[in-house]
Amino acid sequence: MAMFDGLSKNTHFTVNLQKNALRCTCNTLPFLKWISKTKVDLLLNEKCNLEDGTGFSFYPINSLIQQVQKGCTAYTTLVIALSVGLAVMLTVIVLALVYKYRWKLRYMFYLAKSKHYGYKASTDDGEYTYDAFISYCDDDKAFVLKDCIANLETEGNAKLCVHQRDFLPGQEITVNITNAIHDSRKTVCIITRKFFESHYCMFEFNMVCMENIYSRDGRNIIFLVFLEQIQPREMPLMMLELIEKQSYIEYPNDVEGNIVFWDKIQEAIHS
Repeated sequence: MAMFDGLSKNTHFTVNLQKNALRCTCNTLPFLKWISKTKVDLLLNEKCNLEDGTGFSFYPINSLIQQVQKGCTAYTTLVIALSVGLAVMLTVIVLALVYKYRWKLRYMFYLAKSKHYGYKASTDDGEYTYDAFISYCDDDKAFVLKDCIANLETEGNAKLCVHQRDFLPGQEITVNITNAIHDSRKTVCIITRKFFESHYCMFEFNMVCMENIYSRDGRNIIFLVFLEQIQPREMPLMMLELIEKQSYIEYPNDVEGNIVFWDKIQEAIHS
């Protein structure tokens, strides 16, 4: 087309395109626009075939161009709409899956990060560094540092992992938590309303739930201790499901009840 336009500046000539099965489609639209502007004398068939196979007259050429552009616009719009719709659908599916398995994905990520991805807990007690990891919020540290250590470690000979005492300095908190859960036979969660408000407490709870499901062959490693009376509507759904299936105990706040309370925790830790 460019060559013909260059030649037409110096000489007059005719290009015979008759008996050529020309198609008027999105791909040939530049050619149709050239026909409408070129000074070259063209001999064409009466009609050309549109995208859908129907014949359409070459003349008037501007009408033909408009017809082709209309089809191209509709096709382009359809392609864009389908592409956007597919992208949105795939994005929604991916986000839904990520949300559904968010704690499992985080669990796997922190396993890899703490270099324990291939970890598989054994029933052999000797493989655990601690008898129990104590998960608690800072507001309840007095109960843990005073009562738990005195009744479970000093008197009960249980080895506890307490973050204020046993986490490695300089190590990321998430890695410390993951390692503590792995290295402990059980995890004891000290539940109060403040526990639910603590980001790291809920992180510990969800991580130990994943450990319970994926790394301990179905053996229960979670034990819940309620220091406060908490209504079911105040608890996360996962904790409610856990309470229905597994053990928990409430702090009694009386002398006789305390003896049974600590005995039950000792039994849960060593079971």
